Amino acid sequence: MREMRVGIRPERFVGDGTEFESLREHVPGLDTRTIDWKATARHRKVLCREHRAERDRQVVLAIDTGHRMREPLGRLPRLDHAIHAGLLLGYVALRTGDRVGLHAFDERPRAWLAPVGGVEGFAALQSACAGLDYALGETNYTWGLLDLLTRLKRRSLVVVMTDFADVVTAELLLDNVHRLVRRHVVLFVALRDPEVAAVASAPPRSLDALYRAVTAADFEREREVVLRRLTRMGAHVLDAAPEDLSTSLVNRYLDIHRRELVG
Repeated sequence: MREMRVGIRPERFVGDGTEFESLREHVPGLDTRTIDWKATARHRKVLCREHRAERDRQVVLAIDTGHRMREPLGRLPRLDHAIHAGLLLGYVALRTGDRVGLHAFDERPRAWLAPVGGVEGFAALQSACAGLDYALGETNYTWGLLDLLTRLKRRSLVVVMTDFADVVTAELLLDNVHRLVRRHVVLFVALRDPEVAAVASAPPRSLDALYRAVTAADFEREREVVLRRLTRMGAHVLDAAPEDLSTSLVNRYLDIHRRELVG
């Protein structure tokens, strides 16, 4: 709840943030790196600087609307899960003082909403998400993510919400996420299918069940390989089941916000 109040009214987090808040007398336990030696010399007592979390940072939802996002996961298509979680994240980010934008892509870039600020900007985000539709074509990560890269003029938190089949089809995704990571903070969101995990772990009672279990296990293993490669290249990875996606995404955003990773 403390993180939720950042931007709604001033909150002090000793040692956190980059915006100067105030000077206070140093006491044991405070980080000695925060000591302001010039102020200490002027006042003849040891003073340290307190900072607070910055606001007005950019958060951009990069949502894949390609044909794989049409596939159902539970009761809804993957795209619907992504939009619901993205809207909740957008609302929280606007309440905390950040600016939120939207970029949608499949075979080509489909929609762009420049980052907006203030809670009143949520209506524009809702309207932009309402206009997203399911596509039939293969997702072109090169065109989609390079287009986003050219639009972003300042360092941002880019939340990439997509899906992939295996290591081979994920190669272009990995290459283009790597380009984003060089200039921005990337949070890669993957939707886990509980049914695949259940099939992979179920005891095989027939040859057909054994075949399905091996196939599901191979899929899970290749998926983990892709997620590990994303982590190694510097992206933050969120792998969540549909029912946990919204909460987990907001919690991860608040953690990135608190740690001042966007800078």
